[in-house]
Amino acid sequence: MIIAVDGPAASGKGTIARALARHYQLPHLDTGMLYRAVGLSVARAGGDPDNEADALAACGFDDALLTDPELRSEAIGALASRVSIHAAVRNALVKRQRDFAGQTGGAVLDGRDIGTVIAPDADVKLFVTASPEMRAQRRMRELQDHGLAADLDALVADIRARDARDTNRAVAPLKQAQGAVLLDTSDLSIEAAVRQAILLVDAQVEGQRTN
Repeated sequence: MIIAVDGPAASGKGTIARALARHYQLPHLDTGMLYRAVGLSVARAGGDPDNEADALAACGFDDALLTDPELRSEAIGALASRVSIHAAVRNALVKRQRDFAGQTGGAVLDGRDIGTVIAPDADVKLFVTASPEMRAQRRMRELQDHGLAADLDALVADIRARDARDTNRAVAPLKQAQGAVLLDTSDLSIEAAVRQAILLVDAQVEGQRTN
């Protein structure tokens, strides 16, 4: 079973995807980390994330980079959004993601174009969202938990800017895939959001069995 979980930054899709992977005993890939790794590689090489050639050159990163804690920073998240608009970068990372999705037994992948581009034939598709203000509050708590300073207004502005880049880019824009079920987590706790996601997955699977 392939489960595609898409949604904007800080919507809760990563937490939900990890929980689904545990529940259904499937491997999980946070595809956003691939773009963060490209962004971090560009920064460390002194390149320009808005330059497609610089961003493409950073796509050959070693898998070990995916464990670097710096990938979780807000600065690298912003760089990931910038490098992800390049068609060459997205094309370079597609095979890695599709190979993961196509492994025996299935997988859970979360990102922004899983249900639309990476695994359009996924057995289950979820689109997880929340209001920009709620997403900013979650991000602020996450940063504070890691001992990092955070400004709520700045985070709201950053999230809105990321949403604009992600939804308006020419290649693989962020959007709800055909057949994807919407899950708005704005007013849900983590536990409630996970419970709802499991119900939605089970309902999609059952619906396919009866059709």
